[in-house]
Amino acid sequence: MKFASLLSIYLSALCLFSQLSFASAVGFQLYKISDPDDQPLEIGIWYPTDTTAPEEANTPFRQALAIDSQPVGTNLPLVVMSHGYGGWMAGHADTALTLAKAGYVVVSPTHTGNNYEDESYPPSRWMRDRPRHISLTLDYILKNWKGKESVGLGKIGIFGFSAGGYTALVSSGAIPDIKAMHTHCANTPEELACTLGLKEDPAIAKLVTSPAESWGHDPRISAAVVVAPGLGFAFNKQALKQVTIPVQLWAAAEDKNVPYKSNTAIVRRSLPLEPEYHQIENAGHFAFLPPCNPRLKEINPRIWNMVCVDNIAFDRAEFHLRFNQEVLDFFNKSLSVQ
Repeated sequence: MKFASLLSIYLSALCLFSQLSFASAVGFQLYKISDPDDQPLEIGIWYPTDTTAPEEANTPFRQALAIDSQPVGTNLPLVVMSHGYGGWMAGHADTALTLAKAGYVVVSPTHTGNNYEDESYPPSRWMRDRPRHISLTLDYILKNWKGKESVGLGKIGIFGFSAGGYTALVSSGAIPDIKAMHTHCANTPEELACTLGLKEDPAIAKLVTSPAESWGHDPRISAAVVVAPGLGFAFNKQALKQVTIPVQLWAAAEDKNVPYKSNTAIVRRSLPLEPEYHQIENAGHFAFLPPCNPRLKEINPRIWNMVCVDNIAFDRAEFHLRFNQEVLDFFNKSLSVQ
């Protein structure tokens, strides 16, 4: 089964994820925003509110949120999230909730043409579209969202997992080395990312001559959390030389979808500034998704085995408590959040 199909399971798995308990109220809004180059872009927004949330979950991702409530606060930091290949806007809902409870506005797009419902866009398109979606999302929050007055300028971070890690790097200033990408896939055609149409997409070659400014660097972003970055083999020192913001970098020691040696390791040694690095022992690629509800094992054992089964030595629920706190601490420090 190809990687895109594996990641299409996000929606069905996330609808059954177990939830950790939280006390403070968090609001949530779902919008379709205008994209001048494509169909409307779906975004989900988590934010602090003083409206009481219901006691029972009222969202497809099993969180109890104050839907369409009024945001509260001023000068709030903002984090934009980018999901993995074939994912959706709630792919990291637990991390979004942790940040929102701590006073952040968190916004996450469902990347058009590269999500759980539609994986039709070839690499040459989604590699360019994903960073563009990030800028469109930030534009909406800062200029058009009804809670825009609560957001503080200069306190903007990005979080990205897998293909979202690629997105976070490019949005932070990286320019992928297309020739290095081709060389790697020619030498290692079995690597999962290389089976996703990189060789079959003739338009990929045209990206070599793309001007630097066309890749979608968004200078409003001041810090990045990069988790198991996809296409890491395209990010050598030359590719990353303009990424001069603080980076928190995560890898799973047993990641077979995004192997450390050919992805995260290259990013780690090529960043101009040493990243805050975390390697999670006994963990696989999907460890960065929240824990699954045990009911999923009966409802869809295939999805359960692909996404939810971890090494017996790894406790995903315990890890996510630590993971979410480390992400929060990094953004607090890097964005100077008091």
